[in-house]
Amino acid sequence: MRWKAACAYVAQTHRHHDAPQGHQFSLGVHTDDGRLVGVAIVGRPVSRHFDNGLTIEVTRVATDGTPNACSALYAAAWRTARSAGYRRAITYTQDGESGASLRAAGWRKVADLPARPGWNAPSRPRRTLGTENVARALWEITTHNAPPLPDPRDETRDETAAPRGRRKRCPECKTPITPPPTGRPARYCSPACRQRAYRRRTASH
Repeated sequence: MRWKAACAYVAQTHRHHDAPQGHQFSLGVHTDDGRLVGVAIVGRPVSRHFDNGLTIEVTRVATDGTPNACSALYAAAWRTARSAGYRRAITYTQDGESGASLRAAGWRKVADLPARPGWNAPSRPRRTLGTENVARALWEITTHNAPPLPDPRDETRDETAAPRGRRKRCPECKTPITPPPTGRPARYCSPACRQRAYRRRTASH
């Protein structure tokens, strides 16, 4: 699906989230007569601890309640991500959601995560979303050769207490990366390193 169309559907039907800020791809599921009954939006992991270039996150799934639409979207999201070279897909459910659609699509629960007061931090300013203070569950589906998942506890740590002076290094050339004043921290030190990592990842498939 086109990005704007997927966002419009999420804004209309999702119970507790607005549309995300971006995507890698979006998918829709239709009935036999062509009626759109659900969308999935898939992007880079929101948590930087999982953003390793081999992991993708299903950030939104919204349906009109049509049976099996959710599981069809989760399964299609993983097929699409795997064909693009990703080795792991993750997503979250909120406390009180059973995850039945995820299990039906072959996903498994990795961890139950405690509620946190919000995602705003000096290193990554964020606005209040209205979904804070809600416990969540982390789910994944992987290829057989997926790298180990980082400790899920890192995803909920207090970023305001991070040691000063610690600088992330580029995984390609090991050059320290200067964090931007706002927004998502850079994964690589330069477009050239990002391109080399992409070529190596795609060459292995």
